[in-house]
Amino acid sequence: LIIDPQMQGIVWIRKKEEDNKLQITRMGQKKMLQIFELSIDHGASVLIENMGEGIDAVLQPVIARNTLRRGSKKMIKLGDKEINYSPNFRLFMQTKLSNPHYPPEIQAECTLINFTVTEAGLEDQLLFLVVVLERPDLARTKSQLIQQQNEFKVKLAE
Repeated sequence: LIIDPQMQGIVWIRKKEEDNKLQITRMGQKKMLQIFELSIDHGASVLIENMGEGIDAVLQPVIARNTLRRGSKKMIKLGDKEINYSPNFRLFMQTKLSNPHYPPEIQAECTLINFTVTEAGLEDQLLFLVVVLERPDLARTKSQLIQQQNEFKVKLAE
């Protein structure tokens, strides 16, 4: 569940999931259930854009990951249908609301990512854009160092 008032997170998700056949829908859209059925079965990612504070009850089993075993297959009940559940399926829900109030079970079953920009974060972004324009060599070096630092953190965690 992505809290994204400035729409920066949605851009990141689209880039990150473009190789994973990202399907984009909105709550209440006519073909939403069809998109879910195909995506769950084929292991594609789904992004629900501009969610309000209400979540359709049909999606509750998907959010809660309530899977059933039918032989060696995992199935999930979506509405009145049982659909083959692919382990590659991913669900992203995005809201523009800066302080949404979702039921506790939704918050417990989702990972909340807050993309709300703070003043310090915005300052860092603007400063980086100025550095990219005036000193591209420094911007490249900074990006390489950040990537290297993240790789070192992963190695330390292992």
